[in-house]
Amino acid sequence: MEKRDTKAEIITAGTAMISLQGYNATGIDAVLKQVGVPKGSFYHYFGSKEEFGLAIIDRFAERYDQRLHTFLQDEEVTPLNRIRNYLESGLARLEQNQCSKGCLIGNLGQELADQNERFRARLDAIFGNWKERFAACLREAQNAGELTRDVDAETVAGFILSGWEGAILRAKVMKSPQPLRDFISILFSCVLCKGKESRD
Repeated sequence: MEKRDTKAEIITAGTAMISLQGYNATGIDAVLKQVGVPKGSFYHYFGSKEEFGLAIIDRFAERYDQRLHTFLQDEEVTPLNRIRNYLESGLARLEQNQCSKGCLIGNLGQELADQNERFRARLDAIFGNWKERFAACLREAQNAGELTRDVDAETVAGFILSGWEGAILRAKVMKSPQPLRDFISILFSCVLCKGKESRD
């Protein structure tokens, strides 16, 4: 018989509940009830709710980083098409859940950045890592001739990250994926278009 991974089950249940209702509204008792374990089990694995929240963030970030790696380092397609494929995949996922979940890291950033410095610093580091993945892909696009050299890869990477997270927020509020569609359309027609190389 396979041994039960109670800690992983608690994190999985907590992730699902926090994704839907937020960190502050998610009680430890409700998470444990869903998993079917006593409260003592929780404190065996986590010293506090804060540590539990950080574990959820770390687990989500690890898995999401694998997702970014899959898309943004896919050598079967050109660098700009990697970014497009990633965004189109995100659009499809949001449509599947009726624009109800959004991005866990973005949601927690809005909820907790002003309340808890440990959460704020961890979330900021994750966003920084995501931004660098976009920047690396944009630099590859420049090397491949898909994007002009006068584009600042770091700045545009930050724009993609901020614009996408904002579009996800608006999609949740509107209960419509249209903000994501609009962002993708404008990004590729106005920002990531090849244009003309600047001349000195």
